[in-house]
Amino acid sequence: MSAPVLHVRGQVLVGPDETVDELWVVDGKVSFSAPASSVDVETLDGWVLPGLVDAHCHIGLGPHGAVSEEETLQQALTDRDHGTLLVRDAGQPGDTRWIDDREDLPKIIRAGRHIARSRRYIRNYAHEVEEDELVAHVRLEAHRGDGWVKLVGDWIDRDLGDLAPSWSRQAVADAIAAAHVEGVRVTAHCFGEQSLRDLAAAGIDCIEHATGLQEDSIDTFAAQGIAIVPTLVNIAQFPAIAEPARERFPGYYRHMIDLHERRFATIAAAHEAGVPIYVGTDAGGSLPHGLVAREMAELMRAGMTSLEVLAAGSWAAREWLGRPGLVEGADADLVVYGADPREDITVIADPKGVVLRGRVVL
Repeated sequence: MSAPVLHVRGQVLVGPDETVDELWVVDGKVSFSAPASSVDVETLDGWVLPGLVDAHCHIGLGPHGAVSEEETLQQALTDRDHGTLLVRDAGQPGDTRWIDDREDLPKIIRAGRHIARSRRYIRNYAHEVEEDELVAHVRLEAHRGDGWVKLVGDWIDRDLGDLAPSWSRQAVADAIAAAHVEGVRVTAHCFGEQSLRDLAAAGIDCIEHATGLQEDSIDTFAAQGIAIVPTLVNIAQFPAIAEPARERFPGYYRHMIDLHERRFATIAAAHEAGVPIYVGTDAGGSLPHGLVAREMAELMRAGMTSLEVLAAGSWAAREWLGRPGLVEGADADLVVYGADPREDITVIADPKGVVLRGRVVL
């Protein structure tokens, strides 16, 4: 059955510097021209954005690994109903390809399964391998994902009692080079300082969390155009994450608390230097879904303007991921709000309408 014709009116935010008064949705696609027939047209009014992007999300993941199809469905619906219509799934042990067959669920760009050092990550999440196996697993996940591979760049080293890089600089250089030969980009989970320097030297494309950025690495990231997805709603959990280790690993505990306390200053410095920043929540695992509005508010606390944050979660993020926004002939994936999110970012938490593939789903 074909999608209904929709007439979307008000302030359609096509881009950060481009607004139009209306668009049409015909056969599920965006059109800026009225259809020849206007019979049985549905109308939506308000402030309109392209479907939001959560660039670090784990649909199908729970605290102990992959979850059931029923729970996966509920996670996807929760994100959708909060306006997130495009997800970069940053690591997933289960198979969620069945979501692609559902027209009512968000679109997912997958990074395959995490690749971690043996016994250096959350149990049941990752391939846990040694350095001599890293390149082979990168090539494997390059063919399982949708243009991305995810490494675990650092984790607690129990012998050191603190965060430490998971891999040598040469190992990550070989792994990233192999991924680029396969035609995919590489991102990595990183909390600490040194892993960022090693991965930047190896030519990585993106870093998740990036709490360990310092002046020298910020300059490197800006010069190389390495993107970061801070996931500040997750970084807010650092004290709780570190607390169980306070007695046994006091160095790790103090390090995590320090990274938490300077998180806003770190992201502000990266933003000021011109490091590309995108919205991501780290939903799944221990965090609930539907947090994109909270992450946007956190990024504003880090010094970004409302327009910059909106770009980081819509227009700019879609361009970075190679997916269209509100352009002629593209799938009509859009969110309608009752007030201008450029004036009040909290509006993002309460969409009045969600259109996915040209169909009104909320």
